[in-house]
Amino acid sequence: MGGKVYSEQLMMLLAVLERAALMLMALFLLTRSQRFQQIFQKKDRHPWELILVSLLFVCFAVFSTYTGIHVEGSLVNVCIIAIMSGGLLFGPAVGIPAGIISGIHRYLIDIDGPTSIPCLISSITAGLLSTWMYFRCKREQLWLWGIIGGMLCEGLTMLLIVTLAPQAQVGWNIVSVIAFPMICGTICIGLIVQLVQNLDDEKERIAGQHAKLALDIANRTLPYFRENNRSGLRQVCSIIREHISADAVAMTNTDDVLAYVGHAEADYWQHYHGMSSVTRKALDSGKVIINNGIDYADFHSLMIVPLTENNQVTGTLKIYYCHEGRITDSLKEMAIGLSHVISTQIEAARSDQLKQMAAKAEFSALQNKINPHFLFNSLNAISSLIRLRPEEARQLISNLADFLRYNLKRNEELIDIQEELEQVRDYVAIEKARFGKKLTVTFDVDDVHQKVPGLLLQPLVENAILHGIQPVRGNGEVTIAVKQHADQLLVTVRDTGKGIDEAIIEGLYHGKVPSDHIGLMNVHERVKLLYGHGLTIRRCEPGTEVSFSITQRK
Repeated sequence: MGGKVYSEQLMMLLAVLERAALMLMALFLLTRSQRFQQIFQKKDRHPWELILVSLLFVCFAVFSTYTGIHVEGSLVNVCIIAIMSGGLLFGPAVGIPAGIISGIHRYLIDIDGPTSIPCLISSITAGLLSTWMYFRCKREQLWLWGIIGGMLCEGLTMLLIVTLAPQAQVGWNIVSVIAFPMICGTICIGLIVQLVQNLDDEKERIAGQHAKLALDIANRTLPYFRENNRSGLRQVCSIIREHISADAVAMTNTDDVLAYVGHAEADYWQHYHGMSSVTRKALDSGKVIINNGIDYADFHSLMIVPLTENNQVTGTLKIYYCHEGRITDSLKEMAIGLSHVISTQIEAARSDQLKQMAAKAEFSALQNKINPHFLFNSLNAISSLIRLRPEEARQLISNLADFLRYNLKRNEELIDIQEELEQVRDYVAIEKARFGKKLTVTFDVDDVHQKVPGLLLQPLVENAILHGIQPVRGNGEVTIAVKQHADQLLVTVRDTGKGIDEAIIEGLYHGKVPSDHIGLMNVHERVKLLYGHGLTIRRCEPGTEVSFSITQRK
């Protein structure tokens, strides 16, 4: 006898799970619909959307009553599962109406039945309890509390059946058969809650993937935006195409296609005759244009996304696919996010270019200040030798001519430091002719070939000679050292002369030096512009040491 009861209960449990599975299947199919996906994923829903969802769960609850299994004058159904799921997922606008309407319906179809009033009370209780849990329980634990709440409501139903039954034995007979399948079946509440919540998780996962994809593209394309030429933009299009598996990608400004990469690239340029009307429409409207049925060459899906700078449309990003229907909402959202990143990079690249242009202008102005200063001192040195030592004067003129000739023909802003040292040697030859045995210059140079600006070392050597060695009695020495230390190149000019005043050092760091130290000031500013830090100057005993370091990039 007991085995037969257990068998009946097992069959009823399977029937409950079967009906719950039908509800799960219906919800699953609805979640595949884009419209319902949007409703389920929203946090702030429109009233009519809540009404629609409420009607959906009311229908689930009422339908479960009609499909229930008749046992001893009662119905084994999944009404509580529908009510609890709706309330937990969507709050009072769904849980309470589903509980009240389905409870009243259950009562009306079996007014005199032994379970009609218990089911009415437990249905309303399920709506209220699920609403309370919606506000009080953590989202990630809703599935568990849903199962617990469902079991409590079904347990309340069993208690009310026994309590309110006209005959206690009738109530016990009903409960003994339906309690197990009805209570155990509430585990389906957790499955339904997880199904709908996974939509949000999937949305967040996709959003995270899109953000990562956009960031990866941004990291790889930034160096090419800084180039600001067609070759760089072609590399940008190539990287974007690779990441989104497009058949072709193009970028335009407001007048022309700047880069195209992908399918039939050679034919594209051969047949290109200016901006298309569709691209022009995107530029004029500033809106994304999607066509999943276009018939253009071999392409049948196209998306055009406007690019902006300072809220003005300055170009477009065009994505092509050979097959129809490839432009999905997910790809659209990713492309819009990518367009924002690209627009930001274009603005940043343009800002960098402006800064570089300003730095070049300042660099040029500083260099122009040094050249006349150097020429003035060099010509003075030569003029003092013309009568006394004409051969030396001719040699010095040759040294100066070599120096100036190289300076005039040089197009690059940066030269090999060894070439810069040759210029310094030309200058030193002139100065040694002036000072004779009073001046000794020593070069301690490693075999390095770092690129540096022209006329960077000569003003330092000039300062050491004219302001260090010349004012003192007796002989003096200037040491020019270029030494490699790990990834740092240390350049030092040291003299054994008078020693620089602390006031000049302080003034240099604050941008104020006497006019006779303008060369030192200019080098300090140039080094700061190029390497991010200026000169390091310290007073020695005797003399002065001026140095700066260059970090060598591999």
